[in-house]
Amino acid sequence: MATAIYLEHYLDSIENLPCELQRNFTLMQDLDNRTEEKTGEIDKLAEEYISSVRNLASEQRVEHLQKIQSAYSKCKEFSDDKVQLAMQTYEMVDKHIRRLDADLARFENDLKEKLEVSGYESPEGRGLKKGEGQRLREKRGRKSLKIAQD
Repeated sequence: MATAIYLEHYLDSIENLPCELQRNFTLMQDLDNRTEEKTGEIDKLAEEYISSVRNLASEQRVEHLQKIQSAYSKCKEFSDDKVQLAMQTYEMVDKHIRRLDADLARFENDLKEKLEVSGYESPEGRGLKKGEGQRLREKRGRKSLKIAQD
C-alpha cells in the first residue's frame, strides 16, 4: 500500500517533465539552427571583406568589420542562451532525481519501521546491536578469505 502512494506521488510530480524537456530541447535546437545561419552569414561577410578589402575606403572597411563583429556578438548571444537553457534543464532533472532519492529514503525507513513493528529480524542481525551485524559480516569475509589462501 505504501509503495503505491510513493509511486503515485512521484509519478504526479514528473507528469510534466517530458513536455518540459521536449520544449527545452526544441528551443536548444532552434538556437543551434540560428547559430548555424549566423555562422554562414559571418563566413559570407568575411569572404566579401577579404575579396574587396583593397578596394574599400577606410570607412567602408570599418563598417564591414562592424557587421562581422555584430554577427559574432549575435552568435555568442545564441550560445549563451543555449548554455543557460541547458543549465536550467539539468537543474530541473536534478531536482526530480533528488526528490526521488528523498522519497526512496523515506520509503526504506517506513519499511524498516514496519518490519521492526512486526517483529521480523534479519538472519544476520538477530539479537545484535546496531553496527554489530556489519562487523560480523566483515569477520566472516576475512575468515573465508583466510581459508581460501590456505
